[in-house]
Amino acid sequence: MRKRLGLTLALGAAVALVVGGIAVAAKPTVVQVGNLRLTFNGGFTPKGLSKKKLTPINLNVSGNIATLNGAHPPALKEFVLEADRNSGVSAKGVPVCKQGKLEATTTAAAQKACGKALIGKGTTGVEVEFAEQAPIPIKSKLLLFNGGVKGGKTTIFIHAFLTNPVAAAIVTTVKIQKHKNGRYGLKSVASIPKIAGGSGSVTNFSLTINKKGYLLAKCPDGHLDAQGEAVFGDGTRAKGSVTRPCTPKG
Repeated sequence: MRKRLGLTLALGAAVALVVGGIAVAAKPTVVQVGNLRLTFNGGFTPKGLSKKKLTPINLNVSGNIATLNGAHPPALKEFVLEADRNSGVSAKGVPVCKQGKLEATTTAAAQKACGKALIGKGTTGVEVEFAEQAPIPIKSKLLLFNGGVKGGKTTIFIHAFLTNPVAAAIVTTVKIQKHKNGRYGLKSVASIPKIAGGSGSVTNFSLTINKKGYLLAKCPDGHLDAQGEAVFGDGTRAKGSVTRPCTPKG
């Protein structure tokens, strides 16, 4: 089943997605597809950007995934985002964290092991539902780490640690690379691992990427565009695009 959504950004997300999306809505965007309802919000600073030179920005993103009838929502498996050619990511000079240091680690242990590679933080909510049992809501902090650059691809790891019903670290991998497709010049692919053996779904998230110089943008023509596709575990595919204004400077 294919559905078009006016998504501003889907991390990642439920998380992850996150990274290439420079243009996001100034107020919440609510979209309904069948029984699924998605709410996204976010922004970047500063709003005024150079016309010609990529300059640093901070990005904040939040979202909610729910069903209209209160049933357990489907799990997000992957999100592919094409960001404006006037956006960019730069991991130059940023310390690198290896994925092995994040596996099977608590939030505190992950930050201790890879603190120098930290590029952002946030929180997330997860719902786990096993057969013939009531859904279990879980909350976790999110930590975003630079995973380095290899073969022209920049990697970001998003770490969460769940304590119930079974203690487990969840590490989402985001791969970012240059991508020539008309207006779009940056492609991010976020792969979300199974949570609780496939019984867990992200229901909300909020995060900020504020490592200076990691995310970049310029504004030559007054707007930034993005398009993406979210793939859910039940086969639902959500595809959409967005255009948002920016203020050219210089």
